[in-house]
Amino acid sequence: MYNLSCYNPSSFILVGIPGLEKFHIWIGIPFCVIYTVAIVGNCILLYLIAVEHSLHEPMFFFLSMLATTDLVLSTATVPKLLSNLWLGSQEITFSGCLTQMFFLHFSFVVDSAILLVMAFDRYVAICFPLRYTAILTPQVIIKLVVSIVVRSFSVILPDVFLLKRLPFCRTRIIPHTYCEHIGVARLSSADISINIWYGFAVPLMTVISDVIFIAVSYTLILRAVFHLSSQGARQKALSTCGSHVCVILMFYTPAFFSILAHRFGHSVPRNMLILLANLYVAVPPALNPVVYGVKTKQIQDKFILLFSLKKT
Repeated sequence: MYNLSCYNPSSFILVGIPGLEKFHIWIGIPFCVIYTVAIVGNCILLYLIAVEHSLHEPMFFFLSMLATTDLVLSTATVPKLLSNLWLGSQEITFSGCLTQMFFLHFSFVVDSAILLVMAFDRYVAICFPLRYTAILTPQVIIKLVVSIVVRSFSVILPDVFLLKRLPFCRTRIIPHTYCEHIGVARLSSADISINIWYGFAVPLMTVISDVIFIAVSYTLILRAVFHLSSQGARQKALSTCGSHVCVILMFYTPAFFSILAHRFGHSVPRNMLILLANLYVAVPPALNPVVYGVKTKQIQDKFILLFSLKKT
């Protein structure tokens, strides 16, 4: 039997990056810069898409969703990281921990689903250009958005209740900079096999399936592109996918590397794993608007026009 207070702990302690305490102030500086770039870049991207009628297309609507989710992903973790590194604010309430965990995992699953929908958008645009507007109607887009949100909410919400049922009598010290499902569950002295299996099943049902469908989409896209007779048409078709492919690689590569490092990299120092995990949630949201700004001519032109108008 566990004490009732074990089931509703007042708070947890996030220790930050163990072994690098004397470097915490310096480590916080690049994360602050990266977070600032993420906030400014994604806000500019959202502003341009909102005010420019030429960007009111399905591709840019999905891009605005990606920017919004990136803001949620970085804001769920980086501000608490900075307060920990700079102010020594290590305490986080139990409800705050559950909230951070929910939005961290929720935004990750939403991001993955958006990348899948964007791959579908590119598939329709390249393989069925004449039927693009007939296929991706506003009604279809709304249904896609609702399905993304409902799916992500449905698979992540159980994490909250799976943690709330656990007693935390042994320790409340989290050897990390943010709360994530399995990391918090391991603090409990109770059986967490359900948490582990569910934590394994969710990525398999969502992220892995998204990656498979993205790969299928791009296989079909490449097959269609290489059947085009004109070299110029092939280059134009491939260039429209360039920014999306870069974002896919930036999103999934660090994620899979981090997962593999945690599972099999037992010789890797824990502080390096924690740094990698923090870079994963901070860097892609900062780079995504940069990639689309550089590789997407419509956004690049509107960005230059925006700042040239401000100077005049």
